[in-house]
Parts: sequence; C-alpha cells; structure tokens
Amino acid sequence: MRTVRSGISRGTEALVFTGRVPPSEFSRMRCPHQAGNFPGPVKYGYANVGVVVEGPEALRGRSVFCLFPHQTAYVVPASAVVPLPSGVSEERAVLAANMETALNATWDARPLAGDRITVVGAGVVGCLAAYLLSKIPGTAVELCDVNPARRETAVALGLGFSTPETAADERDLVLHASGSEAGLHTALGLAAPEATVVELSWFGANEVRLPLGEAFHSKRLTLRASQVGTVSPVARSRFTHRERLALALELLRDPRLDALLDGVSDFSLLPATMVRLAGAPGALCHGVTYR
Repeated sequence: MRTVRSGISRGTEALVFTGRVPPSEFSRMRCPHQAGNFPGPVKYGYANVGVVVEGPEALRGRSVFCLFPHQTAYVVPASAVVPLPSGVSEERAVLAANMETALNATWDARPLAGDRITVVGAGVVGCLAAYLLSKIPGTAVELCDVNPARRETAVALGLGFSTPETAADERDLVLHASGSEAGLHTALGLAAPEATVVELSWFGANEVRLPLGEAFHSKRLTLRASQVGTVSPVARSRFTHRERLALALELLRDPRLDALLDGVSDFSLLPATMVRLAGAPGALCHGVTYR
C-alpha cells in the first residue's frame, strides 16, 4: 500500500499524543495496526487512504481505506482494506473511521421517526451523527456547540444549530460528543423526561463529575455509552466490523460532507501538527498529505 492521504481523529489522537490513556484502557484502546504500547511511544491512527501497489488483481491500482496509522507505505492482508465507492474522493474518505463511529452511535441511540434530537458537540463525530439522524423521517435535529462559528458547518450539512444558551430543551434523544464535562451537563439538561442521553466522548484519564442529584432521577433519564470498538448490539447479527466500515464509506457519497475537512499538512510536519491540534479543541478533520 502507498498512502495518499490520512486523517487525524483529533479527540482520540490528542489524548494518545499527550499520554492521557488510562492504564485500565491500554489494551482496549489499541488501534488495529498499532505499533508500540501505551503510554508511548506508539504508532497510532486509523484513517488511512492509499493505493494498492501489490496484491490481488482485483485490488491492484485501486484506492482503498484502511484503519492504519499515518505512514507512507505498509503491508496488510487484503481483508484489511475496503475499496472506495464511486463518488467518494480520497480526500473525503479519511472521514470513514469517524463515520463508522457515528453510524455505531446512531444504532446505539435507537432513534424513532419524529424524535426531537440534539447532538451536543459539533466536532467531526458529532456533525456526522447529527447528519445521519437527520435522515430519519420526521426528526428535528439540532447541533449544539459553544463555538458560534460552527453554525456555518451545521448549515452546510442541512442541520439546525444552537449554542448551549439557545438550545431547545425537552429533547427525546440527546447525543453528547463534545469531550467536555460541561458538554455532558448540557446534554443532561436538554433531555425530556424518560429520554436517552448517549455518550460518544472518550475522556481518557480525565474524571467527569455529573449532577445526578438534580433532575436525572426524577426525569428517569437513561445515560448510555457508545463505543466503536464493538458493533452495536442492535446491528451485530447483520454487520461484521468490515461490513460496518464498508457501509460507512458508502454513506460518505454526499459532497456536503467536505465541510468537515479542515486543512492539510505534509506528513513530514506531523509532530508539529499534532502539537498544534492537541491544543485546538473542536478542530475538524485535518488531513495529512504524502509526497
């Protein structure tokens, strides 16, 4: 494989880069082709688009996606790559891993037609989850973020937008993807009685305090974790990991999703790029180019 583009999943990769993977998660948080062990040094990443140089004739010369770290070239089994569907550019395909996370979260959330839904946190995963949920008939989906500039991204995706101060409440379903304690507080506060709040964020070694002594019990809320490492129970009998990834790629055909691509840097600049992105909360998908 010769890499042509990779994407930085800022939330998780920033936690790995800054050594904030808790020891209890050293095994569970390994990415598929990771080299080295936590806390580091490790070769980490899972959004790689490349061209098959050698392999089965059906794949040779094709652009494919692989859950591989940032690297110029590599060798993996043919079963580890998924060809890009027609209409999905190499640039947009780096969103596949994040789309897979959003797809799994949508399955975990179990939305219904007509649900009033808010996604708190307009990073890449939050935007993709809101985008998928908006496709369900009758849903009213609002993307909520502390950064008012994210309104432009929401509009590009055909979504409503609010800040925490202006967000609609009494929501049937709330997904949290901001990676912040304050964001999860907001998510709980927006939920209607007996609603479900789905937690997509991974906090790493950061501890989170929640106001469970307030309306959480009286509203009979459900707080559910969603994690991409396993296929959601509601889809597990129908989708393998590879089939879920293939579906995620198919869902990237919409050119409006290019709104989530946020600049590129050369592979040779990756250490400095990671330092910059680790200090940039809410950054969208930054691409890595290869000469």
